[in-house]
Amino acid sequence: MITTLTDVLTWAEDRSCAIGAFNTPNLETVQAVLGTAEQFGVPVIISHAQLHESISSLQTIGPVMLLMAKKAAVPVVVHLDHGKDLSYLEEALEMGFTSVMFDGSDLPFEENISLTKQAVQLAGRYQAGCEGELGMLGGREGSDASTLVKNDYETDPLLARQFVQETGIDALAASFGTAHGFYLEKPKLNFQLIKDICAQTGKPLVMHGGSGVSPDDYRQAIQQGIRKINYYSYMSKAGVDHVRSLLTDKTVSYFHDVANAAVDGMREDITKVMRVFYGI
Repeated sequence: MITTLTDVLTWAEDRSCAIGAFNTPNLETVQAVLGTAEQFGVPVIISHAQLHESISSLQTIGPVMLLMAKKAAVPVVVHLDHGKDLSYLEEALEMGFTSVMFDGSDLPFEENISLTKQAVQLAGRYQAGCEGELGMLGGREGSDASTLVKNDYETDPLLARQFVQETGIDALAASFGTAHGFYLEKPKLNFQLIKDICAQTGKPLVMHGGSGVSPDDYRQAIQQGIRKINYYSYMSKAGVDHVRSLLTDKTVSYFHDVANAAVDGMREDITKVMRVFYGI
């Protein structure tokens, strides 16, 4: 069943846990995420990132995400991740997405506020939620380890308060030590900063670059106010690893065997992180 961002974030706040938000650029990732969420009986967020347009276009994967979300036995938010253009956000909202993120983190502060506020107003016309971002993360969603760099700067709690007040966002993506892609070294998360931003804004906080964080660090971040964790890179790699093992052990002639192996591998990885995110 399809639900809203505010509904699942309220659910997470009531239980002091975090909702998993998984990028799903193809059918296999959607199957893996929704199948695992149904196994545990928990709400979940499936996302399409604008930078994945070259992998699978919004017009191709969006209807698939929406159809499978409607059929799911658990509440599902269909979310647009890292939207850089308001027109792209509107395309997703018109399609039926129930949540969007406008990423103006690389823009000057006032411009980020202005465009994020417009994104909130746009989402409101569709009764959808809106996430904004303040503070830049290193790396790039889906990047190779060789391209990953440390975060450029951390989110200032006082600026975060102003940002939230002026934009009216439902959730804030903040920078506190995580990065997109694969970690070359263990990330050092600033847990006090999470707590300070949460205290200043009173809004659910989002961890981007959530793949590869240790279980203990996830738990501590959730304790300090993280209510949504974006996860993709290590889930995707788990699918690749499972396929690699299959091809090493067996002679495979049909692609569906490869696709099913990828789903199985991703589900194993998703199972591990969902246990931590939701406190299962």
